[in-house]
Amino acid sequence: MSAAPLGWLGIVRLGLVQAAIGSIVMLATSLINRVMVVEYALPAALPAGLVAWHYTVQLTRPVWGHGSDRGQRRTPWIVLGMATLALGVVGAVGALDLLAARSSWGLPLAVLAFAMIGAGVGAAGTSLLALLAMRVAPARRAAAASITWIMMISGIVVTAIVAGSLIDPYSLPRLAKVVGGVAAVAFVIAMLGVWGIEGRAPFVPVAEQRGPTQSFGSALRAMMADDDARRFTMFIFLSMTAYSMQELILEPFAGLLFGFTPGQSTHLGGILHGGVLAGMIVVGVGGSVLGKRTVESMRRWIVGGCAGSSLALVGLVLAARSGPGWPLTANIAALGLANGVFAVAAIGAMMGLAGADGGNREGMRMGVWGAAQAIAFALGGLIGAIGLDLGRKLTGSTPLTFMIVFTVQALLFLVAASLALHRAARRAPAQPSLA
Repeated sequence: MSAAPLGWLGIVRLGLVQAAIGSIVMLATSLINRVMVVEYALPAALPAGLVAWHYTVQLTRPVWGHGSDRGQRRTPWIVLGMATLALGVVGAVGALDLLAARSSWGLPLAVLAFAMIGAGVGAAGTSLLALLAMRVAPARRAAAASITWIMMISGIVVTAIVAGSLIDPYSLPRLAKVVGGVAAVAFVIAMLGVWGIEGRAPFVPVAEQRGPTQSFGSALRAMMADDDARRFTMFIFLSMTAYSMQELILEPFAGLLFGFTPGQSTHLGGILHGGVLAGMIVVGVGGSVLGKRTVESMRRWIVGGCAGSSLALVGLVLAARSGPGWPLTANIAALGLANGVFAVAAIGAMMGLAGADGGNREGMRMGVWGAAQAIAFALGGLIGAIGLDLGRKLTGSTPLTFMIVFTVQALLFLVAASLALHRAARRAPAQPSLA
């Protein structure tokens, strides 16, 4: 007998795990990143490379997902992942001490620490999404995706405020205390969120177990042989590449072409993320109220969000051509809103598609899609930054370069939307209802 679907309290409890993951990752990718570059004058390429390395390690997500599928339990993998993640960020502080002292052990320890961070995010995050996919009723998946991602962003924001208030005046021992304390609190919160929520796994004879018995390679080949799963993997990769291309160039865009000060450009980044949150809320509320056929409903939100993102990027192309006088703040807010709509709708669609084959392969599917997302995040920011540098060198024109980069980003969103539309058109006659 399968467990009852999660209620709202259970969804919020799992959202606490997502918030804990976000808070610990923020320490590594933001706080420790800044300390390396500013306080210790280390090359900016070092923390950038370590962050890219932690994304690369997340290519192991399918392995973690397959392991939880075979064991038919998600909680142990979440606990293991959170412990690894917390220890990894503490290790990163230890590596910072050695790097500052120019010790030969500093870089190897930093690489190991960020590998643990990537592995921890992969194990905990993949298993958490698989558990949500298994236990959330179809009618609540849109809201569940919104709740968990909003809580993740909230965890990042709260951690940034708390850590920022405690870190001054800066010293390495103080940094160690702050990072260790935040990591410990986040781990405890995650344990409270996941404790007992999955329930005890009933005894099932080996011959009757529904978990996959084939090897990892066989399970991966079986998944990628499915047209829907393969197309959705490509959609995740393209859309998330487009989503992350603006990460490193949006604030320079405002400064170079509109004369924004550092404070003003940072505020503009806040406008973007505020729009993302608003988009997530729109999908959470609208998807629950209007979405009677969950996967199809999420697909419509995805297409709308991708199309809206593309349209907002066309606005930025025009902004690069027009310069000051363009309503840049409103344009960025619209981009954030569309980004939030498509991103959280994609998570909701993942939940619906993860168990579509009925073979207890939620972990494998979430793992593959998480790996595609990690690669996209690592490549997207890099493509945007390199495109900006290369374009300015080749064309000699900063406005033209931004126009080219934003056009490429807009086209990627349209291609991603076309993938979602193609699947909808192919499946509609055969499956009119996904209730």
